[in-house]
Amino acid sequence: MITSLPENNRRWIFPVFLLAMVIIVVSANILVQYPINNWLTWGALTYPLSYLITDLTNKVMGPAAAKKVVWSGFIVAVLLSALLATPRIAAASGSAFLLSQLLDIHVFNRLRQARWWKAPLISSTIGSALDTLVFFSLAFAGTTVPWVTLGIGDYAVKMMIAIILIGPYGGLLKRLQMKAVQ
Repeated sequence: MITSLPENNRRWIFPVFLLAMVIIVVSANILVQYPINNWLTWGALTYPLSYLITDLTNKVMGPAAAKKVVWSGFIVAVLLSALLATPRIAAASGSAFLLSQLLDIHVFNRLRQARWWKAPLISSTIGSALDTLVFFSLAFAGTTVPWVTLGIGDYAVKMMIAIILIGPYGGLLKRLQMKAVQ
């Protein structure tokens, strides 16, 4: 946690993280309804950004703030998703989101002292696996949607994006740490 982050920076960072989380989750819930092919939906390209937000919040403001972003994002996103997506998608997404993000926070904290890239990569990998399993089984089991293949494709994309986002995570973290010393 960046404990020396000035109060005026701490005040604006939390709402930015929260807004980003809501936008990401709501857009993913809408986009998951549109397959690219039998292995992938458009939601797979947006949702992995939620782990970036959770991990940055956790690293910069600590696990309590990360949990607030997750819980607040969960409430707002589920309500908006119920209006903009289907109720089943909203319920599946909310369940998967909450379980996987809280697991991500826990794993991240266990690895907090490891090299800078290990905590976000490993916590995102584990959180994404749980998210994929819970979401696709609740959202599409018993339908004609090829949810198993979509889940496999979704998880593969989440892993690729998690690897790609390590660079932006490090860059954003460094920028926030620079603000802490200003």
